[in-house]
Amino acid sequence: MKADRRTVLGLGAGAVALAGGGLAMALEPGAPLPPGALGGADLARGHRLRDGGFPAPSRFEEVDVVIAGGGIAGLSAGWRLHDAGFTRFRLLELEDAVGGNARGGRNAVSAYPLGAHYLPVPNREAKAVRHLLRQLGILVGERDGVPVYDPEQLCADLQERLFWQGRWQEGLVPRTGLTPQDRADLAAFEKTMAGYSARIGSDGKPAFAVPRAYSSGDSDLVALDGLDFASWLDQQGWHSPVLRAHVRYAMRDDHGTEPHEASAWAGVHYFAGRRGWTVDGAGDNELTWPEGNARLARGLAGFFPDRIARGHIVHHVAQEGETVLVDSFDTAVGVTVRTRARAVILAMPHFVAARICPAVASDKAFTYAPWLIANVTVDRLPGGRGVPLAWDNVSSTSEALGYVVATHQAPDAHPTATVLTWYLPLSDMPPPVARRLLLERPADAWKQMVRDDLLAMHPDLADAIRRIDLWRWGHAMIRPTPGFLARGEAVRPKPPLFLAHSDVSGLSLFEEANYQGVVAAEGAMALFGHPYASLL
Repeated sequence: MKADRRTVLGLGAGAVALAGGGLAMALEPGAPLPPGALGGADLARGHRLRDGGFPAPSRFEEVDVVIAGGGIAGLSAGWRLHDAGFTRFRLLELEDAVGGNARGGRNAVSAYPLGAHYLPVPNREAKAVRHLLRQLGILVGERDGVPVYDPEQLCADLQERLFWQGRWQEGLVPRTGLTPQDRADLAAFEKTMAGYSARIGSDGKPAFAVPRAYSSGDSDLVALDGLDFASWLDQQGWHSPVLRAHVRYAMRDDHGTEPHEASAWAGVHYFAGRRGWTVDGAGDNELTWPEGNARLARGLAGFFPDRIARGHIVHHVAQEGETVLVDSFDTAVGVTVRTRARAVILAMPHFVAARICPAVASDKAFTYAPWLIANVTVDRLPGGRGVPLAWDNVSSTSEALGYVVATHQAPDAHPTATVLTWYLPLSDMPPPVARRLLLERPADAWKQMVRDDLLAMHPDLADAIRRIDLWRWGHAMIRPTPGFLARGEAVRPKPPLFLAHSDVSGLSLFEEANYQGVVAAEGAMALFGHPYASLL
C-alpha cells in the first residue's frame, strides 16, 4: 500500500497513480488544458512574516482583547465574546479573507469550497457548536428534547459512492469481490469500532468524543496514542488489503496523514468518535453547502464584522507588565501598528505562534499536511456504471480522495453544469518535500494530473471540462502523529495569553477549532470578571 518516494520535483508514486491505475486516458497526450487560476494562502505575506524586517510601530491603539488570526478558531473566539456581550476586542487577520482552510470561492456556475466542505451532525457533547448552529438557523428546533436540523442543509441522497472494480457502488467500503479474509477483517474492524463508539469510560465520559476534550482518560485508551495506527492494526492481525485501503483513505481524508504516521488514538477516533445527535436516525449525515464550511465561516464573521481587520500581519506579541503588546503590519498602508491589550488570543498554527510570541513553547513535533484542491467546472454531470452520482465520489483506483459535487444540494439550480471539488493530500512524502513540490511544480502539470484523474473515472467528460482552478494549502491541517494528545497542553502559555487553534487539539476538525476558540474566549472573560454562561 505504501507508495515509494521520488525526487522532490518529480511525480511521486501517488501522483503517478492518479492516472487511474493503468486505465487508458480519453485524451491524447498533449491535449490542450483548460484555463484556470492558481491560488492559495498568501505566500508573500507568509514569507514576509517568516523573514521579518518590519518597520517600527508608528500607530498606536488600545483594546481589551486582540484575537490574532481569523480562521475558525479565531472567528469562534470572536463569536463567543460577542455572544456574551463582550465587545472590546479586535480580530487581526493576515489574509484579505477570513475563514482559514474553511474558505470558499464562486464562479458563474456555483459556489464551491477551497478546503473544508462539511460538518458532521454534531455529537451530544458539542454544546458550543449546537449553540452556534441554532443562531445560524441550521439547527431549527427540538423534538422531545432532541435537535432538529434544517433538512435543506443536511446532505441529500446519494451521500457517497465508491468506484470499485469498474462500477460505482453506494458507500465507501467495498462489498463485492472480497476474499473471506477481507470479509472477516472488515467485520472484526467494524465490530471493534462499534464497541469503542458505545463505550463509556470509568470516568463517565465517552471513550472517544468530539470535541476530543470530552473523551475518557482511561489509561488503556490514552495508551493508544503511544503507537501508530498501522502498527495497531498489525497487533489486531488485520491485514486485508481492502481494509487497509479504506483505513488509509480515512487517515488521509481527516488528517492528511498515512496510517503508519497517525496516532492509533486518532485512527480509532475517526471511526468511533462520531455519534451525531438528531432525530429520525439521521445522526450519521452531514451538514453541507455548495461553498462548504465557508458558509459557517461567513456566519461566524457576520456576528462582529466591524471588529475584523484584514490584511494585518501580526509579527510580535510580548507581555509588558500586566498588558500585552501586539505589533501588526497593516499591508494596506505599509505601517506597523502597536496594539496594547489586556489579553491576546493567538488563533494561529503553533509554528506561527511560537515564532511571534516568546511565551509559546516551541515543539518540532507539530507538523502540518500539505494539500492540493482543484475546482473543476464541467458542462454536464459525471455519469458512470452503477449507482447514480453522489455528493462525495471516491475512486479505488486513484491516489486522490475523489471529488464532491458543489450543486448536489440544489440539483435543479444547474441541471447540467456543475463544479467538482477534487482533493489530494500529499501524504506519501515528508511534508517539507510536499510543500516544495506544491510550490515548484508548474500549474499545468497539476492541471493535467487533475484532468487525467477525472477522466479515468469519467471518460465521458473529455469534452466537458471548462476550467480547472487550483488551490494550494502548504499547511492545511495538523497531523496527529503519536504523542499528540498531550502536545497542545504542553505549549500553552499562561494568561493573559491564550492559544486557540485546532492544532492544540491535534485534530483539524471544525468542532475542535470552535472548542479551542470558545475555551480561549471564556478564559479571557474569566480573567476580566466578565459574566457569562459557559458553553463548555
